[in-house]
Amino acid sequence: MTALKRNDNRAQKVVYERYSGKMMAVCVRYIANGSDAEETMIDGFMRAFERIGQFREEGSFEGWLRRIMVTESLMFLRKTKSWRQEIGLDEIITEPDYDWADNSLEADDLLRLVGQLPDGYRTIFNLYAIEGYTHQEIANELGISEGTSKSQLSRARLWLQTSLVKLEREYGQANRTSAIR
Repeated sequence: MTALKRNDNRAQKVVYERYSGKMMAVCVRYIANGSDAEETMIDGFMRAFERIGQFREEGSFEGWLRRIMVTESLMFLRKTKSWRQEIGLDEIITEPDYDWADNSLEADDLLRLVGQLPDGYRTIFNLYAIEGYTHQEIANELGISEGTSKSQLSRARLWLQTSLVKLEREYGQANRTSAIR
């Protein structure tokens, strides 16, 4: 930590190489476009290196760095205003078969579904379900009401359920087709 606080380029490189994969994953969860997510991650590392003196070594460095990446991602989304996108509730259909989902879905499938959420839904879903923010904290962070946060989370869940139904249908169709052959 001392070398980082002295702005040692080698120490910064070591930290970047050690954490860039995990931090890129954080940024991609919020920003669907890979190049925008990568740029945001790099900005996050720059901000972390500039503010390394603020790290009190009371918690984990990775947790502190992750928080910076989330903040940078939210700043990017605010700047582009893409997190405010919504889809209509009429586009959302019935509940999925959770038994099918339990037996057929892998973690990568779920991450891919979360990644396909519209930006606004994905942002709030990530903050609430993955980062553990409360609706009040989300509202403060994004400059929205708690009700909007709750509504967006509810719509994100419905969107994910709809996507699960579609996956279930595609999976069933693929199995019927292969059984016929």
